[in-house]
Amino acid sequence: MMANAILTEEKVKPIHIKHIMEQIGLTDEDFEYYGKFTGKIRLEVMEKLKDKPDGKLIIVTAITPTPSGEGKTLTSIGLSQALNKIGKKAIVTLREPSLGPVFGIKGGATGGGKSQVIPSELINLHFNGDIHAVASAHNLLAALIDAHIHHGNELRIDVNNITWERTIDMNDRALRHIVIGLGGKVNGVPRESGFVITAASETMAILCMASSRMDLKRRLCEIVIGYDLNGKPIKAKDLNACGAMMVLLNEAIMPNLVQTTEHTPAIIHGGPFANIAHGTNSVIADKIALKLADYVIVETGFGSDLGAEKFFDIVAQIHRLKPSAAVIVVSAKAIRYHGGIKSQDEFTIEKFKKGLENLEFHVKNVKKFGVPAIVSINKFANDTEIEINLIKEKCAELGVECSVTEFFTKGGEGGIDLAEKIVNITETIPSDFKPLYRLSTPLLDKIKLIATEVYGADDVYIERKAMKKLEKYIEHGYDHLPVCIAKTPNSISDNPKLVGVPKGWTLTVTDARLFAGAGFVVAICGDIMLMPGLSKNPAAFHMDVDEHGNIIGLF
Repeated sequence: MMANAILTEEKVKPIHIKHIMEQIGLTDEDFEYYGKFTGKIRLEVMEKLKDKPDGKLIIVTAITPTPSGEGKTLTSIGLSQALNKIGKKAIVTLREPSLGPVFGIKGGATGGGKSQVIPSELINLHFNGDIHAVASAHNLLAALIDAHIHHGNELRIDVNNITWERTIDMNDRALRHIVIGLGGKVNGVPRESGFVITAASETMAILCMASSRMDLKRRLCEIVIGYDLNGKPIKAKDLNACGAMMVLLNEAIMPNLVQTTEHTPAIIHGGPFANIAHGTNSVIADKIALKLADYVIVETGFGSDLGAEKFFDIVAQIHRLKPSAAVIVVSAKAIRYHGGIKSQDEFTIEKFKKGLENLEFHVKNVKKFGVPAIVSINKFANDTEIEINLIKEKCAELGVECSVTEFFTKGGEGGIDLAEKIVNITETIPSDFKPLYRLSTPLLDKIKLIATEVYGADDVYIERKAMKKLEKYIEHGYDHLPVCIAKTPNSISDNPKLVGVPKGWTLTVTDARLFAGAGFVVAICGDIMLMPGLSKNPAAFHMDVDEHGNIIGLF
């Protein structure tokens, strides 16, 4: 796959970004150029297009991911290309890749083959400086906290109850738990702290949840950094931090426009993880895209239990977005994995049908939100006709449309059938979208609803440390916020080893975080960590630059 991706990148050169702008009606006044192939859409476009009707919002989710991935980004990009091929104006909106996964296990995150966003090296590395700006704003607030304490601590911040950590966009396990302020009084007050990866930071979540510059500032001001000696929340506005953070995020809040390998417009903006944050690109990107296109394809992170649920219950509910349909990506190799088939020699119809239970679970999940669903079968060269037919039979049994796609090898042409079915569904089946819960539902009940209805858990157990924090959030008036559950993406449950559809289990909430600025409470489950670590053989080992400055091994 790597060789194919590189070959496609060599063959398909990006065209000047002006031509992409023209496709969707953007002018020089609407745009900030960042070179020939990318740039930022000015937020004034939202006011300019406010009276224009919105296009249709299509989310892309998947079954529970396997170690090699199911092609969700590939499908999102390919579907946008296929829709354009059948005469529909489409835009794909994606998250920005994090350097952590790029150099860790996953590698680049720009699709593959004939369905990529380009120029891929630019997008995978330092893309227009957004993630660096987020990290800088986040760490500025951290520095202001310690400076305030050093200079007398007028706010009486409890140094043992500071919840704001620092951030870095890299997998670095050594930074999870640290001690700062060592070396004497001149270097600050010694205390325990830590780092989270930037994609899991509240500042990233705030950037993606903000609907305007002023909303961004309001959210930054509402950040709770910790508590004073009386247990009262201390906010970023108490430290006079909001204006300076806005300065650092002033460019980053504008969405980035690029193109696919077939020169379809793509907006890439923001990068929250779906296992430890809310897992989708910025609201601003979606809202602008909906004014510029007939169809907007939004990728949500991981399976329906994580990315889709969070998009429905947090993003769509808060910002009153209405998804018209959902695409659920599946592959035969993923079904084999969930059925316990480790090689083709072990294949049996019974085992494959066992794996199909995972697909059934995710289809039923999407239907719970009232959104019409369609299954995209991402076909690989070694898939057998028996396997493809078994997936089709399961879809028919579930009463859901399906389509075999070959976006990697054929680009948009490999998904014409899917595109036509999407158009038919959105024109004939009205979406009856509704969130799983109302915002007025008590906080603890929200956690239980997600666990039992979306994860299939029998019950929820909240450990004492987590319960004390949740009770504090309720006491301080945050009971109305939606819940963002942080858990493993590798299982519907909170145990990454339980594949398929686990039964008879209890969700364990081990910790909690208040993202008051982003507008949700994070319930941390199992042993999920907010700062990943590198593996023994990370993707970084296979990357290099040749004598001509060409990057090798990034895909």
